Amino acid sequence: MSDPARSDPGARIPEVRPAEPPLSEPAAEAWIPHTCFKNGPPRRIGVELELLVGAPGRDGLGTHYPQHRYPHLIKHLDSGPSGLDGRLTLEPGGQVELSSRPGANLPETVDTVHRDLTLLHRRALTCGARLIGSGLDPSRPPRRIIDDPRYVAMERYFRPWGSAGPAMMCSTASVQVNVEAQTPSAGRGDRWHLLHVIGPALVAAFANSPRRRGRATGFRSTRQAVWQRLDPARTAAPVARPGEDPAAAYTRWALDAPVMLIRRDGPDWSAPRGVSFRGWLRHGRAAVPDRPPTLDDLAYHLTTLFPPVRARGHLEVRYLDAQPGCWWIVPTAVLAAVVDDPRAADRALAACEPVGDRWSSAARYGMTDPALARAATAVLGAAADSLRGDEGTARFADHVDGYLERWTLRGRSPADDPPGSATAEHACDENATLGEGTA
Repeated sequence: MSDPARSDPGARIPEVRPAEPPLSEPAAEAWIPHTCFKNGPPRRIGVELELLVGAPGRDGLGTHYPQHRYPHLIKHLDSGPSGLDGRLTLEPGGQVELSSRPGANLPETVDTVHRDLTLLHRRALTCGARLIGSGLDPSRPPRRIIDDPRYVAMERYFRPWGSAGPAMMCSTASVQVNVEAQTPSAGRGDRWHLLHVIGPALVAAFANSPRRRGRATGFRSTRQAVWQRLDPARTAAPVARPGEDPAAAYTRWALDAPVMLIRRDGPDWSAPRGVSFRGWLRHGRAAVPDRPPTLDDLAYHLTTLFPPVRARGHLEVRYLDAQPGCWWIVPTAVLAAVVDDPRAADRALAACEPVGDRWSSAARYGMTDPALARAATAVLGAAADSLRGDEGTARFADHVDGYLERWTLRGRSPADDPPGSATAEHACDENATLGEGTA
């Protein structure tokens, strides 16, 4: 697994780059599968946690954290005698993202991220801030605080999709779980297929964004609904044609996606509207006057694609809402269990195949959809059984059972809790019990 803590797609790219030879279409088609689908140690796992930044108090999302205080906040969060193991970055709307190193196994990753998160919560409070797990800011309008050319160009690109663009960039937060792309030795499908089929059930189970700008939206996962409103050429799951394996389908889809931006030695990174990367490869300066595309341009283009599962050498699961308190541990453990245990994978696939394409229903209805609720309950149950069967992961079965009892078995998710419950949840600390402090 390439290190998710060292591969932040939003990181600033140096404006002055060495000249590279132009890239050919056959070379691009060969490079993407080789680079994006690598077999690594199958139990390695990484986590990226995005958190909204608010003020202390029961509902910390009444007003935006002052923009001028962000440099001090980020410096303070990532300093001190006890440093972070993971990498801390800032999203365009001020969301804080903690990206772990890829751990050798689930316990190592969770324990390391838990320690980092404890430090972040404590340090944030000393700066008059709270870090809050919610899939979408429930009350404040979007506000972009980063003026990097990437985000200026991204905002411009998404304008045809109305308010969904600013909301995605500035108001959403997620739990992103990174697993190796390796195919399990047994079971009825590879990891790529498995992660997509169980996706709608997990979107429903972990939905945590029912409100926007102070009002109920009619969706349990408004974050997922926002993504579904954006450019489908770069946000929908690649669909394989007959005879295509996942790597071939992903390669074709990535090259056919429109170019979002062109990096230049200045502030304007906008790209000609409607030009795909394949079109740039074929037509060079006739498509994009700046230059023919290079391998560096292709690598950066891939960071502007946002499918539910993104191939980055490892597989990055992107469809889960951020969770309150320590509950991020549960979707992490569930995904680790079902990709690692062929029996759990078989159970999850059997339960989810009838609802494997119901992304829109999952976003709107969540666990109130009976079919999705049954599938979600089966996936979490299979994960808990798998975790319990391994001495190293048995403690996480209790976490999954706690989530099942609190939400899933009741046909609910955090989205169904009263307004303010998620933001009122106690922060994760060394002595925290999952769910402590919630009504």
